Amino acid sequence: MGRHSLPDQYGAGGSDPRPRARLRTVAVATVLVLTIAGGTAGAVKSGLLSFGSSCQDDPVRLELAASPDIAPALTAAAQQARRSDITSDGRCVAVTVTARDSYKVADALAAGKKPDAQLWVPDSDLWIDRITADNGPIDVTPVGAVASTPIGVAMVPTAAKSLGWPKKTYSWLDLVGAAMQGDSLRLGAADPARSAAGLLALTQLGTAAAGHKGGDTQAAAMMKTLSQRTSDSDSQVVDTLPRDSSGTELGNPKRNQAVVLSEQAAYSYNASADSGSSLDMFYPKDGSPRLDYPFATVDDLSTDESRAALRFINYLRQPAQLRLLEKYGFRTSDEEAPKTVVAGAGGSSPQPYAESAPQPASDVALQETLGTWTITVQSARITTVVDASSSMSEPVPGTGQSRMDVTKGSLLQALATFTPDDEIGLWEFSTKLDGAKDYRVLVPTERLGDQKAGGTQRDRLSAAFSALEPVPHGATGLYDTTLAAYKAATSSYAKGKFNALVILTDGVNQDPGSISRPDLITQLQKLTNPARPVPLIMIAVGPDADRSEAEQIAEATGGSGQSVSNPSQIQSVMLKAIVAAGSKGDD
Repeated sequence: MGRHSLPDQYGAGGSDPRPRARLRTVAVATVLVLTIAGGTAGAVKSGLLSFGSSCQDDPVRLELAASPDIAPALTAAAQQARRSDITSDGRCVAVTVTARDSYKVADALAAGKKPDAQLWVPDSDLWIDRITADNGPIDVTPVGAVASTPIGVAMVPTAAKSLGWPKKTYSWLDLVGAAMQGDSLRLGAADPARSAAGLLALTQLGTAAAGHKGGDTQAAAMMKTLSQRTSDSDSQVVDTLPRDSSGTELGNPKRNQAVVLSEQAAYSYNASADSGSSLDMFYPKDGSPRLDYPFATVDDLSTDESRAALRFINYLRQPAQLRLLEKYGFRTSDEEAPKTVVAGAGGSSPQPYAESAPQPASDVALQETLGTWTITVQSARITTVVDASSSMSEPVPGTGQSRMDVTKGSLLQALATFTPDDEIGLWEFSTKLDGAKDYRVLVPTERLGDQKAGGTQRDRLSAAFSALEPVPHGATGLYDTTLAAYKAATSSYAKGKFNALVILTDGVNQDPGSISRPDLITQLQKLTNPARPVPLIMIAVGPDADRSEAEQIAEATGGSGQSVSNPSQIQSVMLKAIVAAGSKGDD
């Protein structure tokens, strides 16, 4: 994700400025490998990792799974290493490279499935972050970086010239906006759930939109339009481009004139394109995030394998191999933008192709982008049920606001990420709010873009969120409310949409006359239908809520229980839970 800041960050021993303690830094990882090997960097100098010519009989064999874009370059490097008799402890290093989509390897590792490889080079460290964040059952250790490539928007020449390429520069928001005006310029991208390039670009777009009034809604609307021209993978989005400059190809509605693409992918495309059909590259002036191709070991390696892995990554940092990587369209230094690579990708001055990568997107920003994308692509039908018991008037330390005040602000932020096609509703609950009922429907679950007297559904929800207030002396009628809301959600299931029920509570059930927890769980299980999934997402807010109870109740529906210490975290946690629930639905 472009997390490099020092010129020596590539290769073993390079520096990793990431602040998150859960990730081992490259330097630490390198020390680990060397420790396993029983030596230090001095082993290289002393001849422990030496060159030799009588090593082919018993080589150290390593399987390396690599992102498909960099697999050809690594295959060429591995073949050259074998021809040159590169050795570790007097034994040849024999690396076999297999192209595998990064998301597929990450999914397998997260599920505890060992890949048929001891080494892994995904296209971005976000895949490694995802595994290490969840403390997965298989150890993945980054030990350096192989190369990098910035992400921009590539266009066929006629489209690029219509936007003033190369002299005119754009921000992400302006560039995507310009590319999506009308049907004259069709913009495609790879699915951000499967593509690091797609996710990083959309996160950068969302970050840019956040600085503008109504930016969240604007970004969501752009995602909605973009989702209609999304391909499953990076290679497939490239295939949507016209392969020649004929009017038939350019006019084909299934073809894109512009795509979110890495510099290396544009370079590779141009190298194989017919004359006159190459791409021109826009580099957004507010920064091009980068794919960074981390080199990682997978699970436990033997001493010989650890030494051979270190030997191979050090070999990749030799001048001849750096030139090889550049030949395939990659950058090998954050300080330089090779002119041949930039020109081959369709870059030209004054496009800001040499600008430093922007500050890496945080895990929260990436997760929120995925959440927004999930509900944008599928469209959503979500009923939100908010605790209005008196305890919601308790202050949130350090904010000067009550739990309810902060909750309302977080819900309004979340509302801005939904599009006019999404259906959202609002209930509140305490005890005996509506006669004997513990709950009350404030806004029925309907399409946000629908117009009624007084404005749109979005307007009514915004007003209802803002008007939420704790009920004086009100207790928490959690169980009866949960059952009633889930019955309503399942009976009004909308086919083709992501259906879910979100319940926010800051306490445990306090209604002695309600259904019991075991009976509630039994009833929820009976209402659950795998063919019509409606996951319950229950968020326990503050110190008095019970996370374990929330998990137990929600899991009965295939949903999840979450907890936040501060209501301001609700938006992020809710979107994260939606992503997780949406992923289960895809399976």
